[in-house]
Formats: sequence, structure tokens, C-alpha cells
Amino acid sequence: MTRPSSPPILSELRSPTSPATQVAALRALKNELIGHEQKKEMWVGLGIVAPIARILNTHRGGGKRRQRDILVSSDQPGRHSIRTEEEEARLQAIIIVGSLAYGGPAYISPLNAGSVFPPLLSILCPSESPPQIVLAALRAINTVADSICLSCSGHESHEDSFIRVLYTDQHLTSLAQILDQPSQTLVVQQQISLAAALISKTCKEEAQRKALAISGVVEALATRLASFIVATRSTVHDFQGHSPPSGCEIAPATTRSRLAPILQAIATIISNSKIRTGKFACAPAFAVLFPRSEVDPYKWRAPSSRLSKRHSSLDALLPPGASSQYREGPSHASAFPPLVNHGSWGSKQKSSRGFSSALEITPTEVYNGAEEDETPLIAWLIHVTRAESGVTRLMASWVLTLFYRAGLANRRREMGLARLVVPLLVRMLDGDYKLSQDTLPSYDASSLHRPEWVIMELAPTVLAMLVRDSVDLQGAAVDAGAIKKLSQLLKQSYDPLPTASSSAMWTPYPSALNGVDSSETARTSRLGSSGLSQSAYHILQMRESVLNALASMATFKDEYRKAIIDNGVVPFVINSLAPRNAVHSSGSAPSNGSTETAGVIGNPTTVLLAACDTARALSRSVSTLRTSLVDAGLASPLYVLLRHPDVEVQVAATAVICNLVMEFSPMRDAMIEAGILKVLCEHAHSMNAKLRLNSVWALKHLVHTAPNSLKMRCLEELGPGWLKQIICNDTEDFIFSMGLRSNDREMSGGTPIAMGTPNAAGEQVDLLNAVEEESTSSSAIDEDDEDEVNMIDSIGALRKPDNAAEIQQQHFSATIPLKKRSASRPKLPGSHEIDYEAADQARKDDILVQEQGLNFIRNLLCGPGAADMIDYVFRELGQEKVFDILASKLRPKIIDAFSRDRRSAGSALKTNPPQQEIVVSVAYILVHIAAGLPRHRQLLIAQSDLLRLVVPLFSHDSAEVRKCCAWLVINLTYTDDLSDKLNCKARAHELRKLGVYEKLEEMESDAELDIRERTATAVHQMKELLR
Repeated sequence: MTRPSSPPILSELRSPTSPATQVAALRALKNELIGHEQKKEMWVGLGIVAPIARILNTHRGGGKRRQRDILVSSDQPGRHSIRTEEEEARLQAIIIVGSLAYGGPAYISPLNAGSVFPPLLSILCPSESPPQIVLAALRAINTVADSICLSCSGHESHEDSFIRVLYTDQHLTSLAQILDQPSQTLVVQQQISLAAALISKTCKEEAQRKALAISGVVEALATRLASFIVATRSTVHDFQGHSPPSGCEIAPATTRSRLAPILQAIATIISNSKIRTGKFACAPAFAVLFPRSEVDPYKWRAPSSRLSKRHSSLDALLPPGASSQYREGPSHASAFPPLVNHGSWGSKQKSSRGFSSALEITPTEVYNGAEEDETPLIAWLIHVTRAESGVTRLMASWVLTLFYRAGLANRRREMGLARLVVPLLVRMLDGDYKLSQDTLPSYDASSLHRPEWVIMELAPTVLAMLVRDSVDLQGAAVDAGAIKKLSQLLKQSYDPLPTASSSAMWTPYPSALNGVDSSETARTSRLGSSGLSQSAYHILQMRESVLNALASMATFKDEYRKAIIDNGVVPFVINSLAPRNAVHSSGSAPSNGSTETAGVIGNPTTVLLAACDTARALSRSVSTLRTSLVDAGLASPLYVLLRHPDVEVQVAATAVICNLVMEFSPMRDAMIEAGILKVLCEHAHSMNAKLRLNSVWALKHLVHTAPNSLKMRCLEELGPGWLKQIICNDTEDFIFSMGLRSNDREMSGGTPIAMGTPNAAGEQVDLLNAVEEESTSSSAIDEDDEDEVNMIDSIGALRKPDNAAEIQQQHFSATIPLKKRSASRPKLPGSHEIDYEAADQARKDDILVQEQGLNFIRNLLCGPGAADMIDYVFRELGQEKVFDILASKLRPKIIDAFSRDRRSAGSALKTNPPQQEIVVSVAYILVHIAAGLPRHRQLLIAQSDLLRLVVPLFSHDSAEVRKCCAWLVINLTYTDDLSDKLNCKARAHELRKLGVYEKLEEMESDAELDIRERTATAVHQMKELLR
């Protein structure tokens, strides 16, 4: 029996007899595929991908001739250039690729194996391809991006391959050219909208945002946005008496233009970066619209008096009260690890976004002067948020929120945001929210990004970002009913979803794999995993967004946490902590006819991070920690997540553990029995800075008021040498010491010490690595040889910088005081944008790890049996080394920005005081040592150098530090019994020699009542001893 031959269409495509017959075959194939899922699978199995890829590869660019044709067709919409048969074949092939990709993630695997993506992306260049072909390619690529989003196979090769090819200089330049086209024709406007949509769908990582920022895409998007500002006539037509620069006229947007995709692409790129946000605000297009803003790329803020005049026309678009006076919210001190960063916009504002650590990640400090200065775009964005509806309103509020969090908005705007923006966002959470009939249709026909789904997925996220650090904005959201609506949405995300059944279509043609041994042919003819359905993907996206919003509502007030719990969401939060199981992560889909529940297949990493953030926020309440969270069994899923393969999930889970091991937590004993101590100590040795920080933080809480046996076991498991290492390896110490020796080493050809630096992701990969050479660093505390070997084995040998110049470049921002940093570094970064933010974050992480390491020692030395623990710590860490470490943390850092020759000419050295958080931790350790036995007080009073560094702290700006100083004197002058009387008098005389008594007399008039009372006790005791 003879084998059936291939279908005529496939034979013609493999061996075309003529261009015309090839085009006819492609059209016939297109008509077969569109709308017919079973035939798509059949044709892929027959091997249609390879000839399609060959046809796409015929594109070679049209050069100047093609560019002239495109300009003619763009300027004259009624006149269309005639496509050649080769171009027509490519157009049909592009449509076929789009139709196959529309079938879902299963078709991405053969398309990727057939190398379809590189030639498809090469067609994007508008100067080399006809407009219709560019438009078809954009539609197909957007469809590919949609299908990749649905992939849940756990294998990211397809996505990595597609993204790696897309985010190259060639294709990013093509996207910038598409966005920068001046033509107002329908085809060009569709291209612009689809290019912006493609950016929003594919830009997920920081490296991709950076690539877009330096490729010209940001400037092109700014020009597009400026055209909408001109179209709303919200800017002054005569530019306030100034003529715009020649050739910089911005044409207003037309009804063919779409604002929503432009705003979404902008928000996607500038997310998580104040520097990118500032760069966008300083784009040349806005300088044309607002010429008096005097936009300076290195100083993008202008005097507030000019700003108020310049904003009058824009503020006129807003109702009265939009710029109401900002009210400072109360401070919220707590024993819990903070949900946000210590950097502030005031006493209340704390960070940008971030849902995966015990403290939020802020790229840089907020620029000074945020109370007065504001970008002119703020008023216009508020106007658009109020005037538009649907997705456009949502995207405008997203960009507005990013500007607000980046410090580009006047803080007096906060009450206006609470009244005008927050209620609109909460209204979008309604299940019956209806889109306006006047809304213009989107050019992106993706069913995965239908408007109602986009709103449900993004509105909670935007609301979370806006209200996270503001009590007033949280109150406005709660008053609008946000908690009830969010709780309902979370519950809905666990409703069962019916799955569409499909069966393979019978065909008389054999599979292309039969009788073929080529592995390449097999990969291009075999479908991949089916992935998630669109409904399941939407549900998971909405679940993540809702969890983030609930977490943001619970950051400050217990009443909001109680309201969230009363709405019955705790069981759903616990279910959201379940990771995707092994069966579905391998790519198998539910059986036909079954019901698919998004909770059954588990949750992806993003949902796990959001659920951990919600659990962390709710566990900050003592009442909920003792009742609802215990009853729901919060500890069990978290313990599983501590071993999750994704380190970010480990970071988030460890952040929740920080609250669950507090002394009043009923889960503490059970977690200790389950082995949480060993897991936390392992994580404390991690190379990831955030995981290391959260683990030490949790260990600090774990040993507080714990029995001495547990404390000793914890220190032994953690490793005394490692504890000294994380406390002593100070980035600032290293940088300041390099400032003293870098030029000398360069002149002598020396090599800097082997110390680590933060990488582009902000992680201090080498910071804790043991040095290979002996160093004379001013902060160095020599480690035992055994400890050094253990540390090297546990963290691995990593790269060290090649020279001092590299180290200084990588740590540039760490050498500048925080208050002066914004004035000393450029505001418009080039290739070093991420490095500045990463260095800032690395320095903050370094300080926080040191702080928690010192607090760990502090908690070891307090509570019952403290005297025995003091002896144990001295024995394990080394008595002299403990005092040396404490002294090094109180010693000011020496900064020298000049060379050896300039220093010899009399240049003065500058000093940087120790961080307040570090000082507080050191002070409490000294207080606990002084509260021990008389021999411990004798050891402390003998540390003259250390006590000389303590004396200036009696006048410290922090009330906490001054109170510790008073307690230190009280403990040092306390007499246990008559045998200690003489030694106690000697200690009092020694304190007077150091000048402590005079400092106490000054503190008797301290503004804090508690400090005055403690000081009175200390003065009384010293007077009794000094008689």
C-alpha cells in the first residue's frame, strides 16, 4: 500500500512553481486556518512551519527606494503602493503566523523551533517594509506575546528566545521609529498603538526597561503624549509669549490616535525607577509645551514660584480642592519589621513599590523639595483621569501614581488625589462596572486584553501603589468601599471555570513525523503544552492584583486589618500561598470536560509574592495573629515556601516569618519544633541580600526572650564567624578606606582588597566573601582562619573588582551623603542608570543587615539568664573583638575625595557620622552588658576608647540614643552589693573623667520627659558615688 502524498498546498509551498501560485497557496492555507483550531493542529503536524519561515526570510529591506514609497503612501492616504508578489507572499505568511499563534501557547513551540520569530521581527522597520506589512507583523507579534503569557510549562526557553530577539538594538530602534512617525493616517496610528501595546506585554524585567529607556522609545512616547496634551488644548497656545524652537512643532492627536496604549507603555517603562520617571518628565517634547519650565537634564526641578505661575492654566482644568493642603499623618512605630523602606518623603512617606521583602525596595531617595515642586503633567493627568473612562482613565491614573510616588507631584496634591482619583479607582472594582459607550475601540483585538479584563487586573494594582504609604489615601479608599469590593473579587477568583473541550481532527494525510527521523522536523511539527486558558490567566492576574491591594490597605491601621478579616478573605489568602503543583507545572492540561479552578492548578510566583505580602500585613496585628491566622493555618504553607526554588518567594516567605516568630505569636513554638531555626540560619548565609536581611531579622525575633539553650543553639547554627562577617563588612568602611588609598595604589600598581560590590540587580554578590589577601582596612576585624574557610565554602569564590577605579565607579553613590546625593549625580542617566539605583539599594541593604545583626546580639544579651549569655557571647565571638566591633560602628567614617598630592597641600578630610540605626543598636548592646554582673561592668568601663566614642552620643539628635546613654550610666553606677561598692565608685570617677557628668547635667533639661527622668536617676547615682 502506497503512502498518501502531501496535500497540494503543502507541496506548492515547499516547491513553488511560480510566485503567483505560491501566493495562491498561502491564501488558501490562510483561509483554512483562520477560525479552525483543529486544522491548525493538523497543518502544523504536516510541517507547514518550515516553509512559512523560509518565506519570511526572503525579506531583505527595501532601502531608500522603499522608504520613498512609504513616505508617499503615508502622506497620501488614498494612494496605496502596489505590493510585489514577494511582499504579498510575506504578508500572507505573517497572517498565517498570527493565526497559528492565536491558537495559544501550544503553537509557540513549533514556531520557535522553526526560527519564525527573527525574520518576523526584522520586518518591523518602517523604513524598509510597506506600512501594511509592518501593521500585519505588529498584529502577529502581539498575538505571539499574548500566547507566551499563557504558557505555564515552567520552561521559559520560548519566552526567553522571543524576548532576547525582540530586545536587541535593531528591533528596539524599529519600535522607536514606529512610535516616532508623524503621519496621522489610520495605518500609522494603528502601528503606533500596537507597538506601544507590544512594549506593555513584553517589558517585564528591569533590564528590558533600561534597554527601552536608552533606545529612544521614551522620547518617542513623550512626543506621542505631548500630541494628546496639545489636542486637549490644556496648554497655552502662544507658549506664554515664547516661540517654540524651529522644527519642534507638535501636531495634535486626532480621533485616530489612541491614548491608553501610550500611557500603558509609559507606565511600564518608568515603573520602579525615579530616574527613568524624571528622564521622561524632562523629555524635549514637554520642554516645547512648557518652555518656561527651564528643564535642565541635570536639574529638572524649577523654583516653586515659577512653577505656581506656570501651572495656573493646567490647574484651571481641575475643580476646587484638588490642591488642598497636605495633612501629615501620624507616625506608626511598631516592633514589627517595617513594610516599607526607612527612606521618607516626610515622616510618613516611605518607599516606592515592592512586595517581596520585609522592607520595600526604593531605587533612590526622594529628591529634596518635593513639597514645593511639581511637573506640569500632574494636573493634566488628573484631568484625563476624571474626563476619560475605561482603560484610558485607568492608564492615566497609573502614570499619575508613578509620578506621585517618584516625588514629581506636590505633596499638597494628596488630598486632591483622595477626593478625585481614589474614588474613581475604587469604582472600577465593581463587578458590574460598565464601559462608556463613547469609548473608542482599541486597535489591539486581543481577547486576552479585553478592556473589562484589563480594568479588573490593573485597577487594584494602581490603587495599591497609590495608597500604600498614605493613611489619608487609605482612608479615602476604605470610605469608598474598597475592602469589601476587593474581598469579593478575591473570592470570585476561586470560582470554577469551565474548560473548552477539543479533540483532534481526523485527516487522510499522515503526520509529518511518520517515517521522519529528523529531530528538527519533529520539533517544528509537534505542539507544545497547552498552558493556561485565557480565563484562568485573567483570574490569576486579578488575584495577584487584589492581594496587593489588600496588603496596601493593611499597612497602618488595625481597624483596616480587622475589616479585611471580617470579610472572610483569610482562607483565600492561605489558598493563594499554594504553589503550582508538579503535575500542571509540567505542562499537562486538565482533562476534557472538567472544570478548571485557578486554585486547583496552584499559583504562579507573582501570586505567591502578593499572598505573602498580604499575610505579612495582616500578621502585624497581635489580635489577628493570635486568632484568625492561627485558625487558618498560616504557618504550614509558609514553611513550604521557605524551600521554594525561586529565591524571591523565599524572601517573601521569610518576611512573613519575621512576624510569626515574635514572642507573643502562638505559632512560634510549633515553628521551632518544625525546624525553622535551621532554615533561617541557612537563609542567613544566602548570597541574596534581601534573603540574608530577612533571615537575620527573623532570627533576631526568634531569640528574643527565648531560653538560653535556644539562643546558644541559634548562634552556633548561624556561626559566630559569619555573624561577625555580616556586621563588619561595611560597604562604607570599604569605600572610605579606598578613598584614602586608591590613588596611592594606582600610582604604585597595587591591587585593592578582595571585597564585593553590588551587581546590576542590586545584590551584593561579593560583599561577604572572605578576602584572599591581608588588608589593613580601617574597619577590618581579623577573622579566625577556621571561620574564613567556612565562609568561603558556604558562599563560593566570586569575582573581585579589577582596580580601584572600578570599585569607585560601582560604589559612586555610596560615597556621597544622602542629603547631597541628588544634587551630585546626573538626573538623566545613560548607561549607568541602573548602577546608581543598585548602589544606593546595596548600601541600604548593607546597613540594614548590620543593624539586624547587632540587634540579634542585643536580644541574645537580654532577658532571663542574660549574664550567662554575655559570657557565652564573649567566649564565642571573642571579648576584645566584640568591643572592637562596637567601637568601629561608632567611629565616624573618613571621606577623602582628593589624591595624595592634594592632601599633602593641606586639604582637610571629611567625616560622615555613623548611621543612627547602627548607633541605637550598639547603644542597647552596651546597656545590656552594663546590666550584667559587676565583672561585666568592670570590663566595659575598662574600654576607654569605646567610651570616648559614646560620650558625644549624649548630645545625639535621636531621643532613643540619648535615653540609652542615660540607661548606660544608670547600669554602670548601680551597686549590686557591698563588695562592689569600691569598684562602683571607681566607675563613677572614670565616667566623670570622660566628661559624662557634664553631659548628664545638660540632659537634665532635655525636651523628652522620659529622658529627663532617666537622667535624674543617673545624676543621683553618680552624686552618691562621687561624695
